Amino acid sequence: ESERRKKTKPEMSSGETVPLNPNAARLAYDSGDLEASKGFHDKRSQQGGANEEHSPGGDSIKALIFGGLDGILTSFAIVAGAAGGGMSVSVVLVLGFSNILADALSMGVGEFLSSKAHNEWVLSERLREKWELENYPEGEIQEMIDIYTERGMSKEDATKVINLMAPYKEFFVDVMMAEELQLQVPEDDHKWAAFKEGIVMFFSFFFFGSLPLLGYVIIPSVHPELTNDELFHAACIITGVVLFFMGCVKSMFSASHWLGSGLETLALGGACAAVAYLSGQWVEEKTGEHVG
Repeated sequence: ESERRKKTKPEMSSGETVPLNPNAARLAYDSGDLEASKGFHDKRSQQGGANEEHSPGGDSIKALIFGGLDGILTSFAIVAGAAGGGMSVSVVLVLGFSNILADALSMGVGEFLSSKAHNEWVLSERLREKWELENYPEGEIQEMIDIYTERGMSKEDATKVINLMAPYKEFFVDVMMAEELQLQVPEDDHKWAAFKEGIVMFFSFFFFGSLPLLGYVIIPSVHPELTNDELFHAACIITGVVLFFMGCVKSMFSASHWLGSGLETLALGGACAAVAYLSGQWVEEKTGEHVG
C-alpha cells in the first residue's frame, strides 16, 4: 500500500533533489500569468513529477478558520450574554476562560477523532472496491464506462479509456473511488495529519477565543476607571477587528475578495453576538436577578 502512495522526487544531474515551489502554480493563477503557469508545469514535467502539490497550509486551513471563528464567537457570546445579564467582570472571566479551555480541548479531540474516523471509513470503502474489482472486474469496468458515458463521453471512447486504465489495478481502484464514490483516498500518514488538524483546532480555538476576554484583563490594568459597559464596548471592538481579519485570511484560500470575505465574517459574527447579548438581557429581565 505504501508503494502505491510514493512520489518520485525530481533530481538534478548532481543527484540533489530540486523542490518545486508548491505556491508557484497558485501565484501564477492569481496574477493571471500564463507564462509562469506554463513554466511551472513544464519544469515539473521535465523533473518527472506527476503530482501537482498545493499550498501546504491548505491542509489545516479548515481547522484554523473553523477553530478560530468558533472560539472567538463562543467567547464573545459568553461576554455578550454576561454583559446583557449585568454580570460582573470576575464572573465573565471565570465563565469565559473555563469554557474556552474546555471547548478547545473538546474541539481539538473531536477534530482528530472525526478526521481519523472519516479516513478509516474511506480506506474501508477502498478495500471493498478493490475486492469487487478482483472478484468481478467486468462489472466494475462496466460501471465506470457507464459513469463516463453519463458525463458526456461516447461509449466507444469511454470503453477505450477504462480498458486502458483497468489493468493498473491500484491506480484504477483510486479512480473508481473518485469517480464512483466521490471519495478522496487519504495518504498513508492520515493519522498524523488528523492529529495535526486536532492540534491546530485546539490552539486556534483557544487563542482566538481568549482575545475578547483578554480585554477584561489587560485594559483594566491600564485604565482601572473604566466601567463594565466600557470594557464590553472594548471587547466588541476587539472581536470585530479579529473577525474581519479572519475573514480576510480566509479569502487567501478561496476566490473571494478580501474585503467581501472580511465583511461577511464580521456580519455573521456580529449577528451571533447580538443574539447572545439580547438573550442575556431577556433572561435578566425575566428572572429579575442581577448576577455578580
